[in-house]
Amino acid sequence: MNKVTSTNWLYNKTFDLVFILSPPFLAVLFVLLFAESFAATDILPLWAWVVFVLCIDVSHVYSTLFRTYFNKKEFSENKTLYTVLPLGIFFIGVILHMIGAPVFWRVLAYSAVFHFIRQQYGFLRLYSRNDNESTLSRRIDALLLYTSTLYPIIYWHVNLPRNFRWFTDGDFFIGLPSIFEDIFFVFYLGLILIYLVKEIRNFYLQRNFNLAKNLIVFGTALSWYVGIVLLNGDMIFTITNVVTHGIPYISLVWVYGKKQADTDSSVLILEQFQYKVFFSKFSFPIFILALLVIGYIEEGLWAGFVWREHLEVFGPFANLPVIRAKDTLSWVVPLLTLPQATHYALDGFIWKIRDSESYWYKLFFK
Repeated sequence: MNKVTSTNWLYNKTFDLVFILSPPFLAVLFVLLFAESFAATDILPLWAWVVFVLCIDVSHVYSTLFRTYFNKKEFSENKTLYTVLPLGIFFIGVILHMIGAPVFWRVLAYSAVFHFIRQQYGFLRLYSRNDNESTLSRRIDALLLYTSTLYPIIYWHVNLPRNFRWFTDGDFFIGLPSIFEDIFFVFYLGLILIYLVKEIRNFYLQRNFNLAKNLIVFGTALSWYVGIVLLNGDMIFTITNVVTHGIPYISLVWVYGKKQADTDSSVLILEQFQYKVFFSKFSFPIFILALLVIGYIEEGLWAGFVWREHLEVFGPFANLPVIRAKDTLSWVVPLLTLPQATHYALDGFIWKIRDSESYWYKLFFK
């Protein structure tokens, strides 16, 4: 009998489909419906900045706190890493900014690209963790996932300048020959064909279809292609980029925290309070609200000390003294970006399977 794999859900089918698997498709549908008006928008409107940058992008960074510093067991087992890593990142940031602000933002931009790509690969592995597939099949999956993100980045570098940026103007290198784009495009199309043949063959032989895995693969490919290659607008890129990345990440952290707290709430810093407020059955909105509050404070400091933008949203921070001195900025900017940069670095560690006794392994891979 034909079967859709259902054993790979992280929380349950409804939650996963709504909060982890559908965001790329919903983002693409949204930008395609309003592509003409979005393309005519040179500057991200205030409402869009609040919704997509503040409420999703900035907030998702702080969800890592609940996976690391607000988790008693995780912090005690990795205290040295969680203490030394931010300090190292901060001082490296200061040195880079002293060399030049463009250098600092360029390094941060490429770190972000790597982080965004690796997250999608991580979801691919999660949603195929119970599949009985060959090594070759898994490598094809991974290769297509990586190519579906790398091809748009290559296209971006070949076709600079674009009407959007990652952080600041000039944070990507320019001058990449167009031959790279041509080669990657042919390779990309070939991989898509190979992947489709593989999936059809597997379905024919095993009568099994991993819906979640395929939604990750094609959702990633669709959102990156539409947001970077097909359309050329700041608002379009922001929506497809941020929604595809931020909402699933926040959801994954909450699912992990919920499962871990259900198993043993003593792992939480505030134990029963933290469990009841953030990780009870209907606490997901409260969890998001907490992230919004922390994100609001960070962006308020940026608005007050550095950018002097969106002060109508950050009224409590409007009277902060603006910092102009380059030497002072070389300390302030790395400090304000420290949560983001630490999030990038820690994310490469906290989701790895370190041993069979870790909650991460027990909750999702056992």
